[in-house]
Amino acid sequence: MRAAITTSQAPAAIGPYSQAIRAGDFLFVSGQIPFDPGTGALIQGDIKDQTHRVLKNLSAILDAAGSSFDQVVKTTVYLQDMAEFGAMNEVYATYFPAPAPARATIQAARLPRDVRVEIDLVAYVEVRSQNP
Repeated sequence: MRAAITTSQAPAAIGPYSQAIRAGDFLFVSGQIPFDPGTGALIQGDIKDQTHRVLKNLSAILDAAGSSFDQVVKTTVYLQDMAEFGAMNEVYATYFPAPAPARATIQAARLPRDVRVEIDLVAYVEVRSQNP
């Protein structure tokens, strides 16, 4: 089974990709940047402000798929500047319960719209019983 997951509570895809794809029991969520889905505007704040917005966008997509941060198994964080790792990590840690997911963090030469942070993830989606 392969199905696209979409929600208006996160920024719409602006190219030939999906917000997320569910494949079997796994959810692959496209990289999110700090767009406010209500206004369509980029959040212009510091790395903490941008990280919060990115994680809120990811949360909305997880919720639309019937998943949550406690079911995330892997993330990739792309930073404009690795010097901001500590501040990003401080915010990131508040969203993920223990045990935290596996993670890679990469400094990118340039991110879309020159944002400070982009995060993608893979999560597990529990199969829900059809019996009440």
